[in-house]
Amino acid sequence: MNAATSVTTDFLLGGDLPINRLGFGAMRLATNGFRGPARDPETGRSVLRRALELSINLVDTADYYQSTDGTVRANALIREALHPYPTGIVIATKVGHLVNADGSFTTATPADMRRLVEGNLQSLGLERLDLVYLRIGEMAPPHGESLAERFEALAVLREEGLIRHLGISNVDKDHLAEARSIASVAAVQNSFHIKERGDLTLLEECASAGIAFSPFSPMGGGTVELEDVRLTRVAARRDATSSQIALAWLLAYSPVMLAIPGTGSVKHLEENAKAASIHLTEEDLAELA
Repeated sequence: MNAATSVTTDFLLGGDLPINRLGFGAMRLATNGFRGPARDPETGRSVLRRALELSINLVDTADYYQSTDGTVRANALIREALHPYPTGIVIATKVGHLVNADGSFTTATPADMRRLVEGNLQSLGLERLDLVYLRIGEMAPPHGESLAERFEALAVLREEGLIRHLGISNVDKDHLAEARSIASVAAVQNSFHIKERGDLTLLEECASAGIAFSPFSPMGGGTVELEDVRLTRVAARRDATSSQIALAWLLAYSPVMLAIPGTGSVKHLEENAKAASIHLTEEDLAELA
């Protein structure tokens, strides 16, 4: 893979949407994690406005990113903070699951796709979604499960003009091949970070095809301890934090990598944004290999 000593931040998503490769994940806007008590909505709106000031123009969200009681929702915060959307902002969202009354999830059917896409359009205040991922499975890719009918349903909505680009999430190489046989795939979103590199083959396939690879939980999602001797040494040399080095490593690893760290704090957002300007040397990359 790429071992360049500098990071090119510009990427053409789907060949036509210019974005900076350090984006923003909206999961922690409404609550500190996937589920939990509501966060202050004004703080969330401040984070989003500051993200744009920092030249972050990719926002990754989902209609089901919300507090446990449903009173604070990420999509609503995005609309309230940023609408009317400035030219150049790219919003990605995910569909594939239905949220039950008790907060649990069930797999959406092909017939559900239109309702889920229209729900995102309404909650975000958009007429067309820039990027819609079909998310399948639970915590790991469901090997052997077909995504064809669900992806075909999304491809129909793209042909109708409701979606600009399609992506897939939580998938393996067979899923990617299946999806590409149906319609163009602009992005893949899987679990990947400096301590979890199991999808290197899939990443390489995406790179060869010009498909974006956007890790969810690019810093481990709060469940992985990033601090180790290698990161600490590189961080000390670069006058940075271990988290910043972990993000800079992702961006340096492949030109198709899109990092989308999420936070509900302006201070943490500003810290993450500095990772885009950290240029890792060959020595740094060798130590982190």
